Amino acid sequence: MIYILEDDDTIRKLVIYALKSQAYEAQGFSCPSAFWPAVEASLPSLILLDLMLPEEDGISILNRLRSHQLTCHIPVIILTAKSSELDRVEGLDAGADDYVIKPFSILELLARVRAVLRRSEQGSQEEKDLRIGDMIISVQRHEVSVDGRLVALTQKEFSLLYLLASHEGSAMRRSELLDQVWQLGNEPENRTLDVHIRTLRQKLGKAGDYIETVRGIGYRFKASL
Repeated sequence: MIYILEDDDTIRKLVIYALKSQAYEAQGFSCPSAFWPAVEASLPSLILLDLMLPEEDGISILNRLRSHQLTCHIPVIILTAKSSELDRVEGLDAGADDYVIKPFSILELLARVRAVLRRSEQGSQEEKDLRIGDMIISVQRHEVSVDGRLVALTQKEFSLLYLLASHEGSAMRRSELLDQVWQLGNEPENRTLDVHIRTLRQKLGKAGDYIETVRGIGYRFKASL
């Protein structure tokens, strides 16, 4: 799935039509408040991002994507009328994979989409599943299995588990987990984290014991029971 965050209705609809004509799945959003819930519900394989948007500018959105564990590797192509060298440098330095200036050729945009997706797929093939004990976590497939049994997790539960497991052996602070998964780093007393940890332990069965409470700090994922 390719997400397009673009407030110009004409451009957004044109890009979606062009992508679908090439057999890509595509979904468009006119504002960040519609875009973020979609990202939380299902991670896209590519994001086409305008810079001048209502509610939140594109560079801020790109910085947020790059700062979180599950979205930091999603390729992003900037689509913008901002054409100065400084603008291009700022966008690329913020982590964009490509920078396309409006007005653009649809054929060129499709070529750039194919190139970025090709590089991303090659990188994904090189990534191995995260294996800890009898648990396998696959970011690419968004799957978790324990002893060969698939465990159904929500997006937030998966994000929390992956974040803990990818820092295996390290105690992670409550504020850090709240910020990375829910963007609630300034609310250390929020009970959302504890509820999700309890649910995760239940769903994972015996592997739930891998998640260890570190009193006064937060939680830690340990490799062996």
